[in-house]
Amino acid sequence: MTPTILDGVAVATVDAAGTEHAFGHVVIENGRITAVGPGQAPKPTGPHTWVDGSGCLVTPGLVNTHHHLYQWATRGIAQDATLFEWLTTLYPVWRGLDAGITHAAASAGLAKLATTGCTTAADHHYVHPREGGDQFAALVEAGERVGIRLHAIRGSMDRGRSHGGLPPDNLVEDTEGALLATEQAIADHHDTGPDALVRVAVGPCSPFSVSAELMTGAAELARARGVRLHTHLAETVDEEDQCQAENGCTPTEYAERLGWLGDDVWLAHTVHLSPDAVKRLGATGTGSAHCPTSNGRLGTGIAPVRDLLDAGAPVGLGVDGAASNESGGLVEELHQALLQARQRGGPKALDVRQALWLGTMGGARCLGRDGEIGSIEPGKLADLAVWRLDGLDHAGMDDPVAALVLGPRPKLKLLLVGGRTVVDDGELRTASETDLARDLRAAAERLKGTR
Repeated sequence: MTPTILDGVAVATVDAAGTEHAFGHVVIENGRITAVGPGQAPKPTGPHTWVDGSGCLVTPGLVNTHHHLYQWATRGIAQDATLFEWLTTLYPVWRGLDAGITHAAASAGLAKLATTGCTTAADHHYVHPREGGDQFAALVEAGERVGIRLHAIRGSMDRGRSHGGLPPDNLVEDTEGALLATEQAIADHHDTGPDALVRVAVGPCSPFSVSAELMTGAAELARARGVRLHTHLAETVDEEDQCQAENGCTPTEYAERLGWLGDDVWLAHTVHLSPDAVKRLGATGTGSAHCPTSNGRLGTGIAPVRDLLDAGAPVGLGVDGAASNESGGLVEELHQALLQARQRGGPKALDVRQALWLGTMGGARCLGRDGEIGSIEPGKLADLAVWRLDGLDHAGMDDPVAALVLGPRPKLKLLLVGGRTVVDDGELRTASETDLARDLRAAAERLKGTR
């Protein structure tokens, strides 16, 4: 690859010192950042690609720490439901998933993420219908099609309604089968390389759809294979009440009892945490995937993000499944996270640079990749988002980070993943958006027709 130079661009590095350049440059060679600094870059004498960044802001590529990409085929359903009502409405629909539907939905969802600044996405796929084919391979192939980094989480459910769980019995796996399939997913798809495009994590779905045996078995498997752990936790008051009734403890206490707190774990939502639970997440280095739009859509509450940050817990942002966040974009979550933090704690609870940190370095920490992505520093992977801020939407805003977080969603001039162009001038370059939309419509129609 010839060197690429982003020149004359505002730079928000999101490094430990919070370094920014109002007029600066970034140099990329062989998929990595080799230089970043103020002023214009010295132009190499050999072949190179020069990008005029005037009127733009370059940030690290955004990191999505929680999603359910298959849900792109079921947007707009159960519009006014609580989480449990929403799930019981959608489970019968998701029984009709097959590998083709999952691939189409995941491809469309990843494309939307890419066009909203995302270079790394964690997807939690826990629905595996018995006649649905290889769901996990379909997800991985979607990541390869779109070209952003994928943390594919092999999810599972083994606790159906007959055992007090929420999903129907014909949508859950048996415990041993789920663990064996998870181990196979790791063997088939997990890449340990520092520039990996696909990594696999282990992800039993949630305490109300998974047995204690699957939770403990999954933790043992993940640690034996050196991969990370992910699940939903403390999302709703209903979950809290059920956990107290069944286990005599809070969801966080239950997770700790099963070995599910630690610096190799990140949890989705963590809305309903006591002060002691916040301290435990911080003390153990357990991460939190904050999903503000989805939490608002389902009315689950506002996560204590400021408290978690103060306690030292890694906190990243998640879009969550498109059936509970129909917009599906990531950059909007910077804005929503800031608003929700301030609704909870006042106007100083979160500032614009902290919101950007959540969407970049915070997410990288949750995924265990803060040494590779999440900031613009020499030696790191060239996963970069270049935002246009020179139009009417952002005119007169002197602070480019404030323009990104507080203003309307800006258009992407460029999205690079390992130095490779994925989005150029707002358009996806790795796949046809027309084809993706056509495939998604057909998949959604077929899935809904199976009800």
